[in-house]
Amino acid sequence: MQTPSAPTVTAQMLIHRPVAEVFEAFIEPETTTRFWFTRSSGRLETGKDIRWDWEMFGVGTEVHVKAIEQDKRILIEWDDPPCPVEWQFEPRGHQASLVRISNWGFRGSDDEVLAQAIDSKGGFTMVLAGLKAWLEHGVVLNLVTDQFPDGCPR
Repeated sequence: MQTPSAPTVTAQMLIHRPVAEVFEAFIEPETTTRFWFTRSSGRLETGKDIRWDWEMFGVGTEVHVKAIEQDKRILIEWDDPPCPVEWQFEPRGHQASLVRISNWGFRGSDDEVLAQAIDSKGGFTMVLAGLKAWLEHGVVLNLVTDQFPDGCPR
């Protein structure tokens, strides 16, 4: 199978909270650790290198923050070789935000690229569902941990 072009995967979710609050949830690790990773070396800032860890699986990744546009956009690169991830935040009235997370730059054989794209779509969809539960209802769903109760398959 020949892939015609490298895919871009996008997951999105409407979050019923103001855009500033939703944006801050991805910038500030004290909030992000409630729905995604378990530890971070710091707050996201343009040009900064950060480490994110999923301690329950014994894995982590280095993140390079490429760009931040307050309440509008976050662009990072992670993994080796670098793979971009972009968050876009669109206000929907005063009390809701549409969040889009896009990921691209997958590398490898056609089968490897396809597997990475599928994993990315599923993973970011879960991240957004966890964010929604936390910000809208104050509920920690443990989606990331519970997806792999026997440990991360990597």
